Amino acid sequence: MSDTGQQAEGSAPRALDAVRALLERVLPTNAFYARKYASVGCSSLPSSLDDFRTRFPLTTKAELVADQAAFPPYGSNLTFPVGAYTRCHQTSGTHGAPMRWLDTPESWSAMTEGWAEVLRQAGVGPGDRAFFPFSFGPFLGFWLAFEAAQRLGVLSVSGGGMSSVLRLRVLLEQGFTVLCCTPTYALHLAETARVEGVDLRRSRVRRIIVAGEPGGSQPTVRARIEAAWPGARVFDHHGMTETGPVTYESAELPGSLVLLESQFLAEIVDPRTLEPVPEGTRGELVLTTLQRVGSPLIRYRTGDWVCPRRWRGQRVFEGGILGRVDDMVVVRGVNLYPAAVEAVVRSIDAVGEYRVTVDQTGDLAAVSLEAEAAEATCRDLAERLHEALSLRIDVTAVPAGSLPRFELKARRWRFLPARS
Repeated sequence: MSDTGQQAEGSAPRALDAVRALLERVLPTNAFYARKYASVGCSSLPSSLDDFRTRFPLTTKAELVADQAAFPPYGSNLTFPVGAYTRCHQTSGTHGAPMRWLDTPESWSAMTEGWAEVLRQAGVGPGDRAFFPFSFGPFLGFWLAFEAAQRLGVLSVSGGGMSSVLRLRVLLEQGFTVLCCTPTYALHLAETARVEGVDLRRSRVRRIIVAGEPGGSQPTVRARIEAAWPGARVFDHHGMTETGPVTYESAELPGSLVLLESQFLAEIVDPRTLEPVPEGTRGELVLTTLQRVGSPLIRYRTGDWVCPRRWRGQRVFEGGILGRVDDMVVVRGVNLYPAAVEAVVRSIDAVGEYRVTVDQTGDLAAVSLEAEAAEATCRDLAERLHEALSLRIDVTAVPAGSLPRFELKARRWRFLPARS
């Protein structure tokens, strides 16, 4: 595919310059990439984006995990001596072994600016008050969002160490206008408010910035959150500890994510053939971090399904992150994705929390779902799942409050492994 096949007209030369500048800084001192490229005889800078994609191999998470195991504690993907780094964060481990990630002040500042753009595009700025209702652990996004809000002149408060009930009280008492959390936790706070008799019409929250799960761009999930928080609008974004913030949602294009093109070169490939896919076709997102020089990722397979198109000259992922390449489960010949199940479940307001079990102990995998809902609602949900997914899923009613709640990424799927 030509350079213009993956880049907007006129942007390819700028992207190539950025890639070459990154490689010029990284290759002389970064042991991980020096070894990787030496092993395939890649010793010169790319002459074009096509040359870059052809000669420079993809980077996988498995390689990075193995590198950190071989060179503990931080691995060898470091462009500078360890003494130059001032931040250490860690992936969640949701999809495989966790990784530690170091950042220099330069890289950290660039990523903070990326998160600031997420907030700007949501209409957040001076005069707003932002509440971050989570305990600050090793995950990168919490810290970036908090610092980015401060950079924009936003009064920022952490809700770490508080119960959900206390967080609701603080949120109302201090008149917060912005709430940053996962889609699941936004719904959980609303559920807590209902149980505690707290009227969220008293809330001044007007922007709910969500991340960590695909639900923020799903119409049914968005509608449910916005119905639970009167007067608030949901804005999605996505990123990873390895990359920092990658996309933002524009107020003019709800339900899609816009790439931060100043910070990333994006490719969309078929995960089986690794060949580029055309605009409007779903594929796996591959990223090169253009400004995170200290611990860079070059042609990194993110494992995220996206559907790319162009909007006002910008790369846009229609429908946001559509799911994970490695999350697909084949059940009786049907490709089943957690995001697709989530969209159906959240289309029914009467369903509270839910949990999916994939039983692989028999000859054929079977899927069942527990839902905090009445029997009649569960029958309705089963019919909707069958209609949407062409797959019959047993739905069982369980008592309200009986299933786990999550502050961070929800883990609603459990797998019973096949017999050995």
